[in-house]
Amino acid sequence: MVVVVTASNVLVQYAISDWLTWAAFTYPISFLVTDLTNRRLGPGAARRVVYAGFALAVLLSALLATPRIALASGTAFLVAQLLDVRVFDRLRERAWWMPPLVSSLLGSAVDTVLFFAIAFHATGVPWVTLAIGDFAIKVVMALLLLLPFRGLLRLTRPVGAAASVEGNR
Repeated sequence: MVVVVTASNVLVQYAISDWLTWAAFTYPISFLVTDLTNRRLGPGAARRVVYAGFALAVLLSALLATPRIALASGTAFLVAQLLDVRVFDRLRERAWWMPPLVSSLLGSAVDTVLFFAIAFHATGVPWVTLAIGDFAIKVVMALLLLLPFRGLLRLTRPVGAAASVEGNR
C-alpha cells in the first residue's frame, strides 16, 4: 500500500497530457489491496492497512513530493479508502464482482475530487481537466482490476468473522 500511494504521489506531478497524469494508472491498485484485505480479514484489518498506508505514505510523500501533494493525498486517501472499506463490507454478500467494483468506483470519485481540489486549486494547473481524465482512467482500471481480484479469490478466502458473512461463494 505504501509503495502504491508513494509512487502515485510522485507520478501525479508528471502529466501525460492536459487530461492525465501517470498516477491514474498506479493509484487504483490501492483499492485492490484494500478490497483483498477486506475480503480475507474483514473491515477491521482493512482499516488498519488504510491507517498504516496513510501514515507511511504521507511521510514518504512529504519527502518525495511537495507538502501540498502530501496533504492532498493523505486527506483524499484516508476518506476514500475508509469509504471503500465500508461499501465493500456492506456489499460483501453480493456477486463476487460487485463489492470491489462499486467500492472502488465510489472511493475513486471521492479521492479524485478531494485530491485534485486540495493539491492544485489556485495553482494555475488545469486541475479540473486532470481530475476528469484521472477519474476516467480510474474507472477503466477498476474494471481491469476485477481480473486479478477474481483470480485471487481462492487465495483470499475469508477467515474468522469475515468468513461467516461470505456464505457459499
